[in-house]
Amino acid sequence: MTCAAAAAGAVGLLLDSLSLSIAGLLAAVAFAGAFAVFLIVSERRRHESAEDRLQSQASFLESFVQSIAVVSSSRRPDEIVERTCAEARRLFRARDVRILPPEETTGREAHEVPGGIRVPLTARGERLGTLELKRPEPFHRLDLMRATVLADFASRAVENARLIDEAVTREGERERLTESLITAEQDERRRLSIFLHDGPLQSMSGIALMHDAALAAIEDGRYEDAAKVIASSLERERDTIRTLRDLSFAIEPLVLRDQGFGAAIQALGQQIEQSYGITVSVDVDIGDRLGEKAQVALYQLLREAINQAMRRKPNRIAVTLSQADSGHFSTEIEDDGVGERRRAGIEDLDERVRVLNGQLSVDSHPDGGTVVRVLLPAYVAATTEASPAPS
Repeated sequence: MTCAAAAAGAVGLLLDSLSLSIAGLLAAVAFAGAFAVFLIVSERRRHESAEDRLQSQASFLESFVQSIAVVSSSRRPDEIVERTCAEARRLFRARDVRILPPEETTGREAHEVPGGIRVPLTARGERLGTLELKRPEPFHRLDLMRATVLADFASRAVENARLIDEAVTREGERERLTESLITAEQDERRRLSIFLHDGPLQSMSGIALMHDAALAAIEDGRYEDAAKVIASSLERERDTIRTLRDLSFAIEPLVLRDQGFGAAIQALGQQIEQSYGITVSVDVDIGDRLGEKAQVALYQLLREAINQAMRRKPNRIAVTLSQADSGHFSTEIEDDGVGERRRAGIEDLDERVRVLNGQLSVDSHPDGGTVVRVLLPAYVAATTEASPAPS
């Protein structure tokens, strides 16, 4: 049209027709103006459409941020999943929203299904389920991406909630173990103090009195009496030294440090056989696989369990140690004694085992015989982060 008007103006000029030239030029100007108005209106509509889309996206993002705040405000995994469903229904205007159990779905990526979409929920490699959204209007690719972001955030919120619960549980367990450890240390110090006071210290006091008597006999010229007193005092002194040596061995036997766990338990069994005439069978060579702290802790447990078994006056004590496929170490102390089984002694063993995060069980037969079982977790047996109670 513009070209035609311009051509008409040019023809008018050639034919020296002023009116035709003016008409052509006016037509060209009018058409150019109309075209300019058309361009302006079209560009304005395009800008308005883009502005509407941006405003819609901004509104959705604002709603999405609010949904994230609602989902993350809970610290319970089940409640987080429920809030995720509610927020997904509101954000995507879905008619039907539900969580499918892991066994009912396959695939690890978000995908479309007839009438809706499915987005997996995964936390720490564990499939929590699948978020399914359905509505009459079809879902677009952008909706699938947005639903994936919401599901990922919900999965991380569930993971964080579980981690917080585990941290709270571990902190409570740590406080309980610390309190148990302090109590066990205090009890051990009290028992050690009582033993030293009633045993070696009393013996040393008696020896000192016997030396005074020997000196008095020598001053009075009763040399034979003095010799008898000194001989008796020497015997008591040797007994006291033997008692202190046994105590030192029990606290931390050198053979455990120098030769290993199996040799230490074998030496303990031989000592009991020589001193009390009780048959002690030992099968604990696998204990050399234990960590250093675990060996010390288990040695103290076995020593205490054997001492309690000796109070029942047995003829035989058997100590065995085995390792399960899961890595747990199982220890059994079996005796055929028929004496009293003191509850305080069992509680003391249980306290020692709980400090190590282990489990204790005691089976007693009516006609005599007791089996004490101690189960240590694999991680405790390997490192024993919890320090054992001193003996």
